[in-house]
Amino acid sequence: QVQLVESGGGLAQPGESLRLSCAASGITLDHYAIGWFRRAPGKEREIVTCISKSHDRTYYTDSVKGRATISRDNAKNMVYLQVNTLRPEDTAVYYCAATPVVGWCPVLDYEYDYWGQGTQVTVSS
Repeated sequence: QVQLVESGGGLAQPGESLRLSCAASGITLDHYAIGWFRRAPGKEREIVTCISKSHDRTYYTDSVKGRATISRDNAKNMVYLQVNTLRPEDTAVYYCAATPVVGWCPVLDYEYDYWGQGTQVTVSS
């Protein structure tokens, strides 16, 4: 059984920071490329960031470049998304996803095999 469980979401004010966590079971994350996606109200799900299986490639969507960091802790079988200087437009349900693809981390949601249930991030003053 494969499970990805996100946590760390909540309410934040603009300018604050959040760190989201994704805990995996049933798979070992260091064998997978990992992506973070989000779905904002009224919008399609979009890539936020991903990290390759080999850990040496990352991608960040333009709206979070300079503010977000994806990282992984293989010993804990977890992956994280740190977002600083939060903006109201960061409000969304955030999902982690995993794929065993070799090479560059995929940026399209259909390329991922496993998904978490999502965690809500609300940025509001």
